[in-house]
Amino acid sequence: MLDGVSHFWRCSILARSDCLWSVFVNHFGRQSKIRLAVDSYQEHSMKALVSGGSSGIGASAALRLAEAALARGEQPMIAVCGHKSSPVQEEVVASIQSLGGTAIALVGDLGDPDVPRRLMGTAVAEFGGLDALVANAGIASPGAICDLSIDDWDDMFSVNLRGAWLLAKASYPHLRDSRGSACFTSSMSGQLPHAGSGAYSPSKAALTMLAQTLALEWASDGIRVNVVSPGMTHTPMTEKMYADPQIKKEREDIIPLSRIGDPVDIANVIEFLVSPLAGYVTGQDICVDGGFSKSILSHIPGRPSSNS
Repeated sequence: MLDGVSHFWRCSILARSDCLWSVFVNHFGRQSKIRLAVDSYQEHSMKALVSGGSSGIGASAALRLAEAALARGEQPMIAVCGHKSSPVQEEVVASIQSLGGTAIALVGDLGDPDVPRRLMGTAVAEFGGLDALVANAGIASPGAICDLSIDDWDDMFSVNLRGAWLLAKASYPHLRDSRGSACFTSSMSGQLPHAGSGAYSPSKAALTMLAQTLALEWASDGIRVNVVSPGMTHTPMTEKMYADPQIKKEREDIIPLSRIGDPVDIANVIEFLVSPLAGYVTGQDICVDGGFSKSILSHIPGRPSSNS
């Protein structure tokens, strides 16, 4: 999966960038204003902290940020954070370094309220600032709401919500200085209720509202904040489920694009949201689910179908 971020992306991004410049300049005649906006972003390296960066979506996001920064002529500096050290985290760091970027591996449990500030402090001290926060870390545990213990509830919210909130607090002065951006990884389950999801769906719904509130509070400082909500995605967290070919096939059959998402699919959207191309986008929750959440009515028996 880590090899999927290929030379194609570097070439295609550069080509599309040149094309976009021509279209904007020729059609709108606002070359100086557009270049000023992007040049202010490119005065420095892309300095980013990615939580949950040691596997799955976070690992792909860290690599994608690095590749895109290099394609823009920036020097990527990425803090790859994980709950504990792992071979995948080391591989992500090594891959970014092999591209010519700077990367460090940071470790800590975001359920510990002292960890977010420590992670942020280390990254900022190492890089000299921060341009982007990707608050991606999360945990999941199924169960009926009324069967949860207080500890079950608190564990879920301490990582999925409080950890992200404390990272955001720690990042604020640095993002204000750089007029940077933040992207929070929520979930389709934070948009749609799901019986049996335990505290996961409530924690993700709260995370989305946290991010959108921050988007309004930070807008006057020039900081953009957005959310990406993955749908059914094949990650280490869901590996056991998709190892069952019947479950995988049944899920693919109800997704309009007829496939399970890959972490790179989510990483591409995260990178866009923290990039200059999304300079007028804030407070948005983008569901990356192959169209599934918009296809609910098509699953009602007896309704007309485009396939009938």
